[in-house]
Amino acid sequence: MKSIQLSLIALTILFLAGFAHADVQTLTIVHTNDMHSHFLGFSPNIDYTWNTVGDDATVGGWARLATVIKGVRQDRSNPVLVVDAGDFMMGSLFHLLAREQAFELRLLQAMGYDAVSLGNHEFDLRPDGLARILKAAKSHGDMPALVLSNIQFSADSDKDDSLEQVFKDGLVKPYVVIEKSGIKIGLFGLLGHDAAEVAPFASPVAFTDPVAAAKQMVDTLRNKEKVDLVVCLSHSGLVDDREKSEDVILAKEVPDIDVIISGHTHTRLDTPIIVGRTIIVQTGEYGKAAGILDIQLKDGHAALEKYVLQDINDQIPGDADMAETIAEFEQIVEKQALEPFHLGFEETLAHVDFDMTIRAQESNLGNLISDALRWSVDKYDSDPNDPISQVTLSVISNGVIRDDILKGRTGNLAVCDAFRSIPLGIGRDNTMGYPMVSFYITGAELKKTFEILTTIYPMKGWDYYIQYSGAKVAYNPNRMLFDRVTDIWLGDEETGYEKLDYSDSNPALYRVTADIYNSTFLKIIGNFTSNILTIVPKDREGHAIADLGTVLVDRDPNREGLQELKEWWAVLEYIKSFPDVNGDGVPDVPEKYKKAMGRELVQPSWNPYHLLRGGNYLTWGVFGVLVAVLLIILLSVRFVVRRRKRRK
Repeated sequence: MKSIQLSLIALTILFLAGFAHADVQTLTIVHTNDMHSHFLGFSPNIDYTWNTVGDDATVGGWARLATVIKGVRQDRSNPVLVVDAGDFMMGSLFHLLAREQAFELRLLQAMGYDAVSLGNHEFDLRPDGLARILKAAKSHGDMPALVLSNIQFSADSDKDDSLEQVFKDGLVKPYVVIEKSGIKIGLFGLLGHDAAEVAPFASPVAFTDPVAAAKQMVDTLRNKEKVDLVVCLSHSGLVDDREKSEDVILAKEVPDIDVIISGHTHTRLDTPIIVGRTIIVQTGEYGKAAGILDIQLKDGHAALEKYVLQDINDQIPGDADMAETIAEFEQIVEKQALEPFHLGFEETLAHVDFDMTIRAQESNLGNLISDALRWSVDKYDSDPNDPISQVTLSVISNGVIRDDILKGRTGNLAVCDAFRSIPLGIGRDNTMGYPMVSFYITGAELKKTFEILTTIYPMKGWDYYIQYSGAKVAYNPNRMLFDRVTDIWLGDEETGYEKLDYSDSNPALYRVTADIYNSTFLKIIGNFTSNILTIVPKDREGHAIADLGTVLVDRDPNREGLQELKEWWAVLEYIKSFPDVNGDGVPDVPEKYKKAMGRELVQPSWNPYHLLRGGNYLTWGVFGVLVAVLLIILLSVRFVVRRRKRRK
């Protein structure tokens, strides 16, 4: 009898315990961001072995990612949601056919993604280009739900009409509600302030305040759709200073968001950020990792149960079906996009015995790419007998250089790996790749160009760091903002350098070149600095150029029309031009690119002479104010001392 009573008590306890936890539900979210068309493991792509493990050092690869997603679904009895926070395209040879083939969205659908937001790079091909991508994806079958809630179409321009129609047709929605095992999940997408700022080719499309849009979405999802969980796919990002991180600010301002899947800043978070009850996660970049977030839903709130940031590397065997599909896409790219340039996807351009990397400092890869641009524009658009037509300076920002070039196991530098370092853009001719432009500026404006490096980069971050060819620059980071450059020498390592007179009294004009994207930012930087760093592009007679499209570089002046010199082509052709040192029939990347060349000289000093030497009106103005304040203080002290003496 006693044993029966004990059994009844135990059963009662188990029943009550089960009842107490009956309202607890578990959901797993697998998430990625900023994958940028990196279908293949890297670097380099030619080392990638999807079907074997433990035999290469590459990271990423969508076949491996597909394996991870399948594994999460198989290992869990609870529902699994798979999402991406934008910038899924623009970064490899595969995006060359984005408008025709929409490879990225087709693969995301094949991997089982439930929802995807749009990032700034989805707008790189202009509104009509994005419209074509979305329609191409739809024509090839289904695709993940696409969400973006703060887009604003122009009422005054028809240049975004095709994209607006795609949104009206429902291919992209402000939000979606997905139900999994009885859990109603509301998802919406945002494009943040910084992402919008670096998306000039989205024009005339604009983006409303993300916080205001988020508040509206949360209200709709909570009160109208009655969802159990609100997930924001935010292409806004995180920075080292959490108080300035857009997604941290978003979580504080809109506390009813349960989970923010962050993107844009390529930030790797091994541990989620918790703001109030909001969970913020981000995986980094290029599919190097996938986030696996287990959350518990109870009493209308989400709580973090477990988080794993799963590295995608050679310890993970690739999914065979995904690998086969990617191989088919590779053949399409080679046939349709590369054959017209007489290039192969894995064709060896040159041999390299060292790694070339991009850093927020003078770097060997930055030197190679900027040298390539100067060399190429001179090759196609200058007269050897006319020194004024020679390019003085080429400039490129880190934001456009997208990946390192590593020697890998073989040292063979393939087309696919070189292209991945400089892959972005579209031209005025509507073909892929940023075109080169060239114009003239004064010596004083050359100094302003380098003040972007000394002042704008520290304010705005990685994307604004500039690499350059044709100059050597010294600056003192302790000097007044916008007046930190102290010396500029023009020339190169082969011909030597000569000091530049960058004073306003020097009337000479100097030819510079950059891609059209970086050149477009001249106006933005001028506005950002209240016109302190305004640079006006000019023709060689000194007349202002209103439209940079009129100074595009022609790759073949002998053909009818304009053949745009593409930035990526300039780099690949420069690499192919290197001499064959060892006689094996393959060009060799010169040893000079093994390390930095001393083009950037950082000379910190608090010596008053070094702080004031050659100062502009800002430096002397601030100095004058400081002297005046000091004099006032000294006179005040003197007055007080004299007054006390009189009282005595």
